Amino acid sequence: MLRQFPTMIDDAATTHRVASPVATARRRALRSWLLPVVLLSAAPLASAQTENYAPDTHPRVAAMIDQLAEHQQLDADRLAEIMSHAQRSQKVLDAMSRPAEHHLRWDQYRKIFIQPQRVNQGVEFIAEHLDDFERAEREYGVPREIIAAILGVETSYGRSKGNIRVIDALSTLAFDYPPRHQFFRKELEAYLTLTQQQHLDPLAIKGSYAGAFGYSQFIPSSYSAYAVDFNGNGVRDLVDEPSDAIGSVANYFAEHGWVHGVPVALPARGPEREMPSDLPVNSIDAPSATNAELRDNGVQPLVPLERDERVTPIALDYADGHLDWWLGTTNFHVITLYNRSHLYAMAVAELAEQIKEALKH
Repeated sequence: MLRQFPTMIDDAATTHRVASPVATARRRALRSWLLPVVLLSAAPLASAQTENYAPDTHPRVAAMIDQLAEHQQLDADRLAEIMSHAQRSQKVLDAMSRPAEHHLRWDQYRKIFIQPQRVNQGVEFIAEHLDDFERAEREYGVPREIIAAILGVETSYGRSKGNIRVIDALSTLAFDYPPRHQFFRKELEAYLTLTQQQHLDPLAIKGSYAGAFGYSQFIPSSYSAYAVDFNGNGVRDLVDEPSDAIGSVANYFAEHGWVHGVPVALPARGPEREMPSDLPVNSIDAPSATNAELRDNGVQPLVPLERDERVTPIALDYADGHLDWWLGTTNFHVITLYNRSHLYAMAVAELAEQIKEALKH
């Protein structure tokens, strides 16, 4: 991914399986890239009441198409037809304005992801794909429980991959979300390029409100950079192939500096109700707090730290106001690169630990 967006509660809590689009998408794509553009998609045309992104009425869309045609050698007529079917989504804009990680306490956020059912499903998922998990551990050095926990938090192991068309999400954010429109325009360009290269129908794939999709919820640029063909069938398929998703998550972590054998977070004791202002508490930057800085601010590691080791103080808040303290390591930081939230990283860490314990029984 470089996935910088919070996981949407609606996506995380959904229990039904989203219909996998890749097999259908490939069939449509093989047809649609060769036949006239008028036949290219089964997606409904935008109604008169729904704003689309047709280039003849959106100069910025037209400029993007010209750029992709020139620099990526994509077919301009094909791109114009695709964008005429992309629809503006108010649901996407509303979700971007209120991400879960920005308004929930830890105890509220934890309830979404740390449940016996999700732990049991993680154990079952590992058992079902054990060869892939064992190979990912050997090749990338990332524990099976961490890989499984990522897939568990993101999509409940493929059960909830998202219900918003990726083309709609990315187009809306690229052209109607000023705070990050440049970032999302690049993701839209990456998506259009990726779907052509992978022979997928860009109008068929569904994902999250931020344009992430598949088992692992990679955004398009991360899909292009870090997805691997782990099952060796010639296609990097993160939507329908759990094997590729397992290998790709491990590859992403390895490429971002995962250190084998280092725990994600270490237990600590600290101020019960107040966060010290002189510490980088809950930071998503690289660990920077020293032993001396922790001590001076009343935070005490409950396990020995190396003299020069740097950590990130984590204070998890509860309804009664008390704080639970942890110290994030380099591997904690790696998880926040997948999703830039300390709550997300701690949820992955705790789910992984519970899966690991359950695997022993």
